[in-house]
Amino acid sequence: QVQLVESGGGLVQPGGSLRLSCTASGFTFSGNAMTWYRQAPGKERELVATIGGSTNYADSVKGRFTISRDNGKNTVYLQMNSLKPEDTAVYYCYVRYLLVSYWGKGTLVTVSS
Repeated sequence: QVQLVESGGGLVQPGGSLRLSCTASGFTFSGNAMTWYRQAPGKERELVATIGGSTNYADSVKGRFTISRDNGKNTVYLQMNSLKPEDTAVYYCYVRYLLVSYWGKGTLVTVSS
């Protein structure tokens, strides 16, 4: 059974940093691309960053966020620097495995003074 568990969210001031983690189980982690999405209040869910053979980022986070993975720990990370109030959202971990999409339950990031 595929499971994705996010952690690391919280309240941070503008300009601050947070590192999110997503620990996966139930599939061959190293062989699959992993993605972070986010959904802000009243908005649609949007892709933030993906890591597979390469990394890709939404334009809104380029230069501020870094996605990485530790295949030995079955964990994908999202390092978020220079956070802005508009980064406030629930952040979700995502994987598509054997043609099925799996989501974590999300972790809330609030950027506010």
